[in-house]
Amino acid sequence: SGLSREPRSRAVEQIHLRCTAGSLRWMYPARALRVLLEPNLAGAPHTTLCIKPDSHFQGASIYVEGGGRLQLVLGEAEGARPRRVSCFSGRSPHGVALFLQASPHTGIGRRTAAFQYELLSNQSVAGSGFKKVALAEAMCRPCDNVELLMAICSSDFVVRGSIRNVSHDSENHMSQVDVSVQKVYRQKNRIFQQEEGSGEWGGPIRTLLQCKVKEGRGDFLFTGNEHFGEAWLGCAPRFKDFILVYQAARERGNNPCEF
Repeated sequence: SGLSREPRSRAVEQIHLRCTAGSLRWMYPARALRVLLEPNLAGAPHTTLCIKPDSHFQGASIYVEGGGRLQLVLGEAEGARPRRVSCFSGRSPHGVALFLQASPHTGIGRRTAAFQYELLSNQSVAGSGFKKVALAEAMCRPCDNVELLMAICSSDFVVRGSIRNVSHDSENHMSQVDVSVQKVYRQKNRIFQQEEGSGEWGGPIRTLLQCKVKEGRGDFLFTGNEHFGEAWLGCAPRFKDFILVYQAARERGNNPCEF
């Protein structure tokens, strides 16, 4: 809380966070706060930082440090716009630093600058400094057979189903695939649930607008990971194509896990 600070102090308070995912709430923002994210990501100098501001974020602006400069992530002037996920990548042996600058204000109204964050290991990011990246850079690229076989072993969710509807949000650069689920093989949390009334299983999966996802008939095997409590699309082959790939790998004895 900014109210716990010495009123005349101009020092920037610094905090260290060791978790790869979490959240921060700054009540009554005052002056500035530097947040250093230092998780134990040994062997992964390239890191992708994703943050999702709270729907009522106010009282401060968020910057990310890189190359000796501050890059604006979210300004309070954005007002009541939808709070979408923003991701940045960079190379730093000392973790990733965020700088929160409190906005000038008068009065004693309650203001809270709150957000969630995730730090992802990203070996594929090249170069130095910070640049804006997608939540999953390879999301739009079709998976090869090796990636597909690994996806069923390591994904947060694996479900068989069909596409019920695809909607696009051009303002937030997102698409949502509403899936009718025939079978849930695995899910980390209860994103896919049985719907009241119809009794059918279903759930939403997000992806990037640039992937140009379209509705398609037939059964698919949807895999992917969860970010900020939402399912994000990974490999999604037609189910019959996946079965051929899996059976061939199993006959050769090089399937990484049993399905």
